[in-house]
Amino acid sequence: MFPTSPTSVITVAQIIQLAVAPVFLLAGIGAFLNVCAGRLSRIVDRARQIEPLLLASRGSEHDRWLGELHVLDRRMVLVSRAIFLTVLAAVLICTVVVLLFAASLLNAHFGTAISVLFMASMIAIGLGFAVFLLETRVGSRAVRIRSELLEHAPEE
Repeated sequence: MFPTSPTSVITVAQIIQLAVAPVFLLAGIGAFLNVCAGRLSRIVDRARQIEPLLLASRGSEHDRWLGELHVLDRRMVLVSRAIFLTVLAAVLICTVVVLLFAASLLNAHFGTAISVLFMASMIAIGLGFAVFLLETRVGSRAVRIRSELLEHAPEE
């Protein structure tokens, strides 16, 4: 089933060379997941800070805290989707690497499957980046300094 000739080591070395590019892609995906997880953590921390403030507030202050919680909830959903799509891309890349090895070692013809999986991983990571971009836009639009603070004059 597996080649036993002395060239099998050379074959494995060539397969590893082919698999290096997708592995570097996995490293980049890991770094992006780290960024997403950090953002999600900060969003959750902020939501936990706001919850008691919301419960203790009334009137316009209550409405302001509630609005911020809605924005944070939307951001959590978006970051979670970006993480899902990015992890999906990583799983697809792992499958590509496995198929590269299997195709070479078993003399199988997985070229079409490898191509489709790689394209699917690029679509997934592209969508993950797009959702992350949307989350950053939602986050930056939510950071507004209230006009009463901008017009605040120090007491004399």
